[in-house]
Amino acid sequence: MQAQPEGRREANLALLLRTLRARGPLSRTQLTTRSGLSKATVAPLLTDLEQRGLTEPAGTTTTQGRPGRLVQLRPGAVCGIGLDVHPGHLGATITDLTGDVRLRRQTSCDTSAPEHALDRLADLALKALKDVPKAEWAGITVAVPGRVDRTAGTVTAARLRWRDVAVVDGLAARTGLPLSRFDLDHEANLAACAEHDSDPVDHLVYLNGDHSVAAGVIADGELVRGAHNRAGEVGHIVLDPTGSTLCACGRRGCWETQVGLDAFLHACAPRHDRVHDPELAPGERMAIVRARAERGDARTLDALHRTAAALASGLSVLVTVLNPGKIVLGGYFAALQDWLVAPLEQGRTRVTASTLGFAAGGKGGALAALRRVLDDPTVVPVKDGPKTGGSPEGASA
Repeated sequence: MQAQPEGRREANLALLLRTLRARGPLSRTQLTTRSGLSKATVAPLLTDLEQRGLTEPAGTTTTQGRPGRLVQLRPGAVCGIGLDVHPGHLGATITDLTGDVRLRRQTSCDTSAPEHALDRLADLALKALKDVPKAEWAGITVAVPGRVDRTAGTVTAARLRWRDVAVVDGLAARTGLPLSRFDLDHEANLAACAEHDSDPVDHLVYLNGDHSVAAGVIADGELVRGAHNRAGEVGHIVLDPTGSTLCACGRRGCWETQVGLDAFLHACAPRHDRVHDPELAPGERMAIVRARAERGDARTLDALHRTAAALASGLSVLVTVLNPGKIVLGGYFAALQDWLVAPLEQGRTRVTASTLGFAAGGKGGALAALRRVLDDPTVVPVKDGPKTGGSPEGASA
């Protein structure tokens, strides 16, 4: 974000807030240098941010031999809520402006019944709000594994058996919260943004390892959505035209039928095995698979070997077409990274495992909700009480 004319107060407040988020703690002198604003402009803006409870003092530093006070974002001052939907499970993540996750909660749910799923999502949202009673909340963003119409607030997801489900309207009606505070997006897009937030590589691809396989693509630091918001549906690249397995999209030979979570679990164990229990969270299922692999179970190791080979084949296509600097593998790929990530090499493209697991979309949703404040800090009201006045840094800096 570039410095705006001096009269653009909201934009300049946003510039300072984003600079502190990316580089903080910083002194007024450092903020002046990094933002491109004048010292005379920065001082009252910092006072404004402090009065809104968004920043706080963070000790002192020495700049060119002169002492100066540091300022940083105040942890927990404002929170975003991310809700995530997976077949059989729902989750909620609360993240503050610093990017720290303050709460993560998940529950099993029959997601094939959309009205029931929305009831449970609304409960999760309201419980999350109770967990941050002293914090401002910026908004709620829902991460879903399907096609999203962000304008209408609807979702169509074959894996969930949802068709044009009015997620935004449904949650607003159930919670009584303002419609304007809700948004939604594909989980892979939000997960890619979460990964980019922690490691801002200009060209990044996030690949989710879940029941459906999709990619979130970052190019030149920006999310790629495509003409109809459907970029990243890489699970439906046909890699085996003669394949016998029918994909959820109706075609055969899709990459998803080789490396999707359903295909992997089917390869690991017969249908009556506990790894197929819908009551178990994905992470619990992966713990079972990992334990079996570590003790040398032949069927499990064979499934891992075949999945790693199929994963590498598809990734080579993504590398050729997109030329990313980094590929992040999430979901069950990350949970079983010793077998699925470590063997992978894709030329000059770095391949890593996500540290966010199945919660990546939820964290990305929470961060997306925080954009409302990062774009315009004045949506957070000035706190009651005496004004602090003055500069957050001594005049000598």
